[in-house]
Amino acid sequence: MKIIVSGGGTGGHIYPALTIIDALKNKIPDAEFLYVGTERGLEADIVPKAGINFTALNLEGGFERHFTLDNFKRAANAILSVKRAGQILSEFQPNVVVGTGGYVCGPILLAASLKKIPTLIQEQNAVAGVTNKILSKFVSKIAVGSEMARKKFPAEKTVYTGNPIRENVLTAKREDGLAEFGFTENLPVVLISGGSRGARSINNAMIDILVAAEKNPVAQFLHVTGKGEFDSVTQKLKDAGFSFEAPNVKVVPYLYNMPQAMAMANLAIFRAGATGLAELTARGVPAILIPYPFAAENHQEFNAKVLVKAGAARMILNKDLHSEILKSTLDELLANPAELQEMADASLTLGRPHAAAEIADLILALAN
Repeated sequence: MKIIVSGGGTGGHIYPALTIIDALKNKIPDAEFLYVGTERGLEADIVPKAGINFTALNLEGGFERHFTLDNFKRAANAILSVKRAGQILSEFQPNVVVGTGGYVCGPILLAASLKKIPTLIQEQNAVAGVTNKILSKFVSKIAVGSEMARKKFPAEKTVYTGNPIRENVLTAKREDGLAEFGFTENLPVVLISGGSRGARSINNAMIDILVAAEKNPVAQFLHVTGKGEFDSVTQKLKDAGFSFEAPNVKVVPYLYNMPQAMAMANLAIFRAGATGLAELTARGVPAILIPYPFAAENHQEFNAKVLVKAGAARMILNKDLHSEILKSTLDELLANPAELQEMADASLTLGRPHAAAEIADLILALAN
């Protein structure tokens, strides 16, 4: 069986695609895959390193959400890319084509639909992306990560599966995480991350909290700053009198072992990207969410509201974020283990740990 997978631009589109590929490999070990992305996107680096055949479409970028002259140029470029996508399809001869979001999906899934090749798109967010909205009119099946998104697509071809989650997120053990980071079982663990690139507003709000935590160790903190923010954060901590010697506070630029970190976390302070939330709910980790305010169509705020409504999270808008409000919310939750447990239970009800396998089954049913 031959399967083309496409998704690009950000890790939020790429990592779900790779997780789906792994789920398909578990079911069809001899399946052959081709990943279609762009040369400029993160996928050009990430996908080949994962050992998956990769080819690129020459696309300049997605469409603006308002009228611009650049949209005409991009439309012409997209048309040429559909022609190139058709050539890729003719050469590879896939049984099915899968898209996980990003403008690169447009040409390859449209070309596949025109050739009557079965197609599936996977929408991670509560608010559907522009490319997936357009493609929904052409594709065979749509798998959505949120019940809210389900309402935005044709009912007859839309299935609520949840978002695909890496298997090691589900299998990681709390004791391994504590050992990995040198933490103790006796204090709660707070995991802070603004995504792979970091979040300056969260980093700045955490400075005073981490300084106080070093002096009064009522909890353990693992703060992931993002590589580009690490030097700035460490300098601000030094200026505030932080010694970097307390065993209950760890500050790192990036985590390659996030599954172990999530396994030990009693509370998370996160942005509200779909992949991160899917992993938190699969593990049942309560959260304080600060949605990224410039996400397309403000989709992160809508993602966060799903968890808040269920009782699994608190939300602080980025414009309202400062050290005092974050500290008071954090202190309130840490001082109330019963409420934290209720949030954890609510989080688990939202988790879809078998989403990747369900999506793989949908793909294989289309291919067959």
